[in-house]
Amino acid sequence: MLMPGRTARPQRTFGRGQVTAKALAGRTRLDEFYQEGAAKIRIPESFDGAMEAVLINTSGGLTGGDRLQWVMDAEAGTALTVTTQACEKIYKSDEGPAMIDTELRVGDNARLDWLPQETILFDNASLNRRLDVDLAENAEFLAIEAVLLGRKAMGEAVQYGQFRDRWRVRREGTLIHAEDVRMTGDIENLVAQTAVLGGDVAFATLLYCGPRAEALMPKVRAALGEAAGGASEWSGKLVARIVAPDGYHLRKSLIPALKVLRDGQNLPKVWHL
Repeated sequence: MLMPGRTARPQRTFGRGQVTAKALAGRTRLDEFYQEGAAKIRIPESFDGAMEAVLINTSGGLTGGDRLQWVMDAEAGTALTVTTQACEKIYKSDEGPAMIDTELRVGDNARLDWLPQETILFDNASLNRRLDVDLAENAEFLAIEAVLLGRKAMGEAVQYGQFRDRWRVRREGTLIHAEDVRMTGDIENLVAQTAVLGGDVAFATLLYCGPRAEALMPKVRAALGEAAGGASEWSGKLVARIVAPDGYHLRKSLIPALKVLRDGQNLPKVWHL
């Protein structure tokens, strides 16, 4: 029962999921598995030496005060792909930001592909997102983060809100990639500026860290074709940034580039459902 003069505090979502992959008999196998709260993980059956983990937020979306934590560890000699069952939806916030914290570790001669589906921000949403990655000396890493400012096909638009995205990637403890995105307040006018999104409402960043960055560079540019954006390569990493008028056209640009960076391998099936 509530004390007089007090109102109920809305229930908040919390979830934590963790997977550790190990190498066994030439295949990538599950070693450790943990899930708590709204964070669920499924491991589809695979028919090659790699392993796939599908992350699920059973709350159906996040709002202010909600928090998700993911920890993925690809031990030496493994190949792990991590994706999400659906787009993550960030709803209007009345009580601070939603938070998504991700920690990825990739061992020697291992590869981890971080391939979540798009994050959809709704009007007056607030999200703080953090991605921390630790790579061994000979590890390969591929990541994508894509954001949609509303669903254009549904007539939705984002006028106000907050989005903060922080990436830190280290190899053997040395920082090799850092970036921060901060969009606050009047987002509608902000993204209309030519130097920001030029009026587009869908955008993505692709990052590849590994020994083949230079060789993959011309193939990625060819795959992007006439897409609005570009790609650069330096110091063992490749970064591509893409903007599009909506989620459909963003995927049309992303999927060919991702296939190049995955050596022709198809994206997880959940991307096509």
